[in-house]
Amino acid sequence: MAENFDPSWGAAHRICAQKGANGPGGLGPFGLMTLATVDFHEHTPVFFMIFNADNNKHKIVLCSDARNSSHAGDLYKPAFAGFVDIDISNGKLSLRSLIDNSVVESFRAGGRTYITSRVYPEKAIYNNARFFAFNHGSSSITVEKLTAWSMKNANRNVRGNI
Repeated sequence: MAENFDPSWGAAHRICAQKGANGPGGLGPFGLMTLATVDFHEHTPVFFMIFNADNNKHKIVLCSDARNSSHAGDLYKPAFAGFVDIDISNGKLSLRSLIDNSVVESFRAGGRTYITSRVYPEKAIYNNARFFAFNHGSSSITVEKLTAWSMKNANRNVRGNI
């Protein structure tokens, strides 16, 4: 069951920073824990929170929270977020994320809502980086499809001096 949305919460990034990925919530937070260490000391969650709004509609927040992305203390590590304006009456919601060594890009609603953030993990890099699906809400969710792949290094055929 989704919580009721309170307009006094303000902008999406404030909701994301205040509530965070660890919940608890009603319908969410749920999503992907990216660039994570096994012990979660470093992690960058990309997640949804769904709230009941006026007129039996939903207010959906997409978050990418860089606050725990690195042990380094001198970095800009905010919670980024945006409202997603879609109809979820069919009970389905999709998320696409591109995760590189230091970039986390997330797309929803055909790219109408997207978040790109640069993170600088110190331990969750290369073979030590993990990826998890999570749900910290009190309502169950079902992941119907989860696909992950690794991009190979580009093949370059360089001639002469550059």
